[in-house]
Amino acid sequence: MRVMLAEDSTLLREGLVRLLAEEGHEVVAAVGNAEALLAAVAEDPPDVVVADVRMPPTHTDEGLRAALEIRERRPAVGVLVLSQYVEKRYATELLTGDSEGVGYLLKDRVVQVDEFLDALERVAAGRAAFDPEVVRQLLGRTTHTDPLARLTARERAVLAEMAQGHTNAAIARRLHISLSGVEKHINAIFDKLELTGGEGYSRRVLAVLRYLGS
Repeated sequence: MRVMLAEDSTLLREGLVRLLAEEGHEVVAAVGNAEALLAAVAEDPPDVVVADVRMPPTHTDEGLRAALEIRERRPAVGVLVLSQYVEKRYATELLTGDSEGVGYLLKDRVVQVDEFLDALERVAAGRAAFDPEVVRQLLGRTTHTDPLARLTARERAVLAEMAQGHTNAAIARRLHISLSGVEKHINAIFDKLELTGGEGYSRRVLAVLRYLGS
C-alpha cells in the first residue's frame, strides 16, 4: 500500500519508514508537522495516512485536526491516528463520523509489530481499527448515564470486539462462539441501545460512541 507518515519524532518516524519498507509498502511521504501532511495528501493522495496527535507548532492536537480535515476532504484515504494518549474531543468527532477506513492506536501498540501492521492494513482496506484502551477511555465519559448497563456480559464482550473494528467472523473466532451467535448478540445490542438503521450512519460505531459528548 502507499502510506504517508506524520510524526515529529525523527527517531520514530524513520523507524516506521524502515518497518513499512521492509514489509513491502511504499512510504510516499514522511513529514514532521500537520501542515506538511495536508500539503502532501493534497498533491498525491495515498492509500492511508499515519498521523501523530501532537505536532508542531503547539504540540497539542494539530495531527488529529489534520486527520479530521483529510477525512472530510478525501474520504477514500484511510486515516490511522497513532498517539501516546487519547485526545477525547477530536477522537470522538473522528470516530463518530464515517467509520470506514479509520483507526486510533496508542503508541505502545507499535511495539507489537504484527498488531500495528494488521491495523494499518484494515484501515487501508476501508475497515476500522480502534485500540481497546481508546474505546475504554472514551466510554469513561458516559459515567453519568451508562447506556451499556442494559447489556449482558456476553453482549459487552461482543461490543468491545466491535469497537476494535473486528468483523463478525473475527469476533466469532476470538470469543469462540458461532457466527450466528455473534449476529444475535449484535442485534440485541442494537435493540437495547435503541439504534435503528439510518443512511450515512454506522450502527456498529454508534453502539459504542452514541452517548459520548462532543
